[in-house]
Amino acid sequence: MIRRLAALALVALVAACTDASDLSGPPADLGNFRLGHNVVVASKMRQAALSRSATEEEWVAALTKAMEERFGRYEGERLYHLGISVEGFSIAPPGVPLVVSPKSVLIVRATIWDDELGRKLNPEAKQFTVFESLTGETLVGSGLTQTREQQMQNLSRNAAKMVQNWLLQNPEWFPGIGTDDPESAPAAEEDAPAAETAAG
Repeated sequence: MIRRLAALALVALVAACTDASDLSGPPADLGNFRLGHNVVVASKMRQAALSRSATEEEWVAALTKAMEERFGRYEGERLYHLGISVEGFSIAPPGVPLVVSPKSVLIVRATIWDDELGRKLNPEAKQFTVFESLTGETLVGSGLTQTREQQMQNLSRNAAKMVQNWLLQNPEWFPGIGTDDPESAPAAEEDAPAAETAAG
C-alpha cells in the first residue's frame, strides 16, 4: 500500500481531473435519495513515507464534512446510508523541487445501504483512488502552494464527487431517477443494523 501510494503521488498529474466545483448548482438526479447515516472510519489507513501527516480524526472530520456537503443537499424520502473507509493517503509536502514534486493521493472504499431494503447495494466495497484537482496551484505542487488542511479538503471533496459519480452509474439503485414521482421499491423483510453501514 505504501509503495503504491508513493508511485501514484508521483504520476497523478495526468489523472488529476476530478472537478468537485459543482456544489453551488443543483445536485445530480438520484431519484428519491436522502442521506441517512454518514459513517467515515480511518482505523486501517496507511500513510505514505513522503507525505504530510494527518490523524484518523482529521480524515474522519474532512470526509464526513465533504460527504455531507455533497449528499446532504438531497431532499428525497428514501434513506440511503454511506460508509467510507480511508485506506491510505499521501499529502504532498512543501519544499520538494518542482521536477519531482509529488501529487496528493487518497484511497478510500465505499459502501451504500438502502434503508428500506435493509441491505447493502454493493456486495463488495468499491475502492476509489482520488487525486487532487488540477489547478494552477497544484500544477507546481500543492505542498508548495496550499496548507495541509486545504489539501485534505480538496481530496475529500473529490472523493465525495467520485462516490456520487459511482452512484449515478447505478441508477437501478435509486427509484424515481428522471421522474417527478419516485416509485417505491418493495419493503424490506428485515432491517440492517446501522452499525454495519461503514465500508467493509
